Amino acid sequence: GQYTHEFVGDELLYVDLEKKETVWRLPMFGELTSFDPQGALSNIATEKHNLDIMIKRSNFTPVIN
Repeated sequence: GQYTHEFVGDELLYVDLEKKETVWRLPMFGELTSFDPQGALSNIATEKHNLDIMIKRSNFTPVIN
């Protein structure tokens, strides 16, 4: 997975999922504001869970006798 924030098509930051840290495209952005990578990791976990549910539901076919 990937978690990024963009503004007008330009990437501001991404979350390194292995290191669990925010990586700023331009370091000066990190001096002006902050972003908690735990929020991104939580969102990704929720989205993976929801995707698994949707996959299971879409693969359900009733038995015809």
